[in-house]
Amino acid sequence: MGLTVAWRLARSGYHVTVCDPTPGRGATWAAAGMIAPHAEVAPGERANFELQRQALTAWQLLNDEMFEVLERRIHIGVNGTMLAGWDASDRRLVDQFRHVATDFGVTSAVVRRESHPELFAGLSDRLSSGLLLDGDAWLDPDEAVGALLQGLTALGVDFLAARVEEIDADATHVRVHYDEGTLSAQAGILATGAAGLPRGATPTGQHAVRPVRGMTVRVDGIDRADAPMLRCLVRGRPFYMVSRPGGYCVIGASSEERSGPLIEVGELQRLLRDGLDVVPELETSSLIETRVGLRPASTNLEPFFEEWPERRWAWSSGHFRHGVTLAPLSSRAAVDFVRRVTS
Repeated sequence: MGLTVAWRLARSGYHVTVCDPTPGRGATWAAAGMIAPHAEVAPGERANFELQRQALTAWQLLNDEMFEVLERRIHIGVNGTMLAGWDASDRRLVDQFRHVATDFGVTSAVVRRESHPELFAGLSDRLSSGLLLDGDAWLDPDEAVGALLQGLTALGVDFLAARVEEIDADATHVRVHYDEGTLSAQAGILATGAAGLPRGATPTGQHAVRPVRGMTVRVDGIDRADAPMLRCLVRGRPFYMVSRPGGYCVIGASSEERSGPLIEVGELQRLLRDGLDVVPELETSSLIETRVGLRPASTNLEPFFEEWPERRWAWSSGHFRHGVTLAPLSSRAAVDFVRRVTS
């Protein structure tokens, strides 16, 4: 979120400084990079879904902007999603999902192994049918962060590798206080994800964020990059696999109402067991690494942009599991805010 905000502001002609000891190493670090509004449909989240429907177009436009600066584009795979159920109970949940998705205006199609064997290649024989959702896409967050960092440098953005300890403001300026000094500017955007706000930030009380821990596992050895992204309900638990060209795969998804950065053995065991059941070929894949991120979940599970115009600060957060998806869309609010408070 912070990097796309910086991109929008820099492209709009502002001199921008990014204060972050480790840019791109928040929730984005563990994300699989799915831009999947159709597969992410959930009861009670219609407004969020309508916003996400614009996300793929927003990412493609941002990709065009980065090409103007870097003369290269990041890869965005528009492969769709296939959702399946492991047992009878899971298949009933898939059917319930289809009803909700249809109510939201999502078009889906039931596909079966006998008529679409290519979609089920490498998957357990137990999976005989699935629900195909067109229009979902994926990108590699590592590639996107790398391109943004390179592009921001080319646009003259400054990077301060420091953690912000405190903020304050007066009628004309905001100030950022960190261990080694103070930075002054005309406006400030807080994009702190699930981390706590620095001292001096006094929210209105309308919004709050809690951390929800998520883990992904990176493996090498299965190339389903030309197939739809795979999602499966396994004994009631969600599982997904996103495959990049060449056999690199990201599997998830765990979701724990905890803030610690550690991976519990039981959590990892459940994810790997579900993965081996659904994709037996994972047995011979190579384990590359595990990653953990803390998703910023708001009270109503919707993103927000809270403004304190009298103090020239704004707070962008609450994107929960949709941070990568919504980054180019949510970042536009920052430009509007900065224009208003600095005009």
